[in-house]
Amino acid sequence: MQPKSLALIDDDADYSEFLTQFLQEQGIAVSRFDDSNALLAAPDAFSFDFYLVDLMLPGVNGVELIKILRRRTDAGVVVVSGRLGPEVFREVITAGADMYLVKPVQFEQVSLAIAAVQRRVAKPSSADAVWKLDRASGELVVPDGTRIQLSEADRQLLECFAQAGGEPVTREALLNKLGRELPEGEADDGLSATIYRLRRRIERATPTLVPLQSKSRVGYVFRAPLQLI
Repeated sequence: MQPKSLALIDDDADYSEFLTQFLQEQGIAVSRFDDSNALLAAPDAFSFDFYLVDLMLPGVNGVELIKILRRRTDAGVVVVSGRLGPEVFREVITAGADMYLVKPVQFEQVSLAIAAVQRRVAKPSSADAVWKLDRASGELVVPDGTRIQLSEADRQLLECFAQAGGEPVTREALLNKLGRELPEGEADDGLSATIYRLRRRIERATPTLVPLQSKSRVGYVFRAPLQLI
């Protein structure tokens, strides 16, 4: 699954040109921006289905750009950057990006990452599709009928989302539910990893889109009806 429209924000002209051609051949309408301010000034800045973001940009830096996007759109965001280090990964994911790829990277890998994230962030085909959390069996029941065995941490997280009724749940609330504490002024990689494992558990079991998304500066949201049974 690929998005219909995509904004590519990167000041490497050669890389952007060839990646744009590659993605356009797959039917994606790509708009290029070599400056983050140029994207933000565009009339349709927050209307794209997907964003590919570099971190070292003229204007607003990549991390701040991701935070701005997350306040205005739930579209997929993938970072493709030459910056390395666990602190960079932490900063990017905490800001709200869905995935982080390190340059140099093959265009096919970028395309696969876009498709993987798009499957996750795309809205369910039916707003009435109900997910169910069976507390007796410890299973998640997908709208297509698939039953997925959950870990205790998975179950605790999903209980939080069910009680939130489609509203975002803060990182602090999720950590409290898991019996963990968030050190003041620090991000918690453990929560991000737990959420990632839950997503992957669901994706491996069913082709149904997973409506679990990050919300910058807040936490996470389950964008589909989720009932406790």
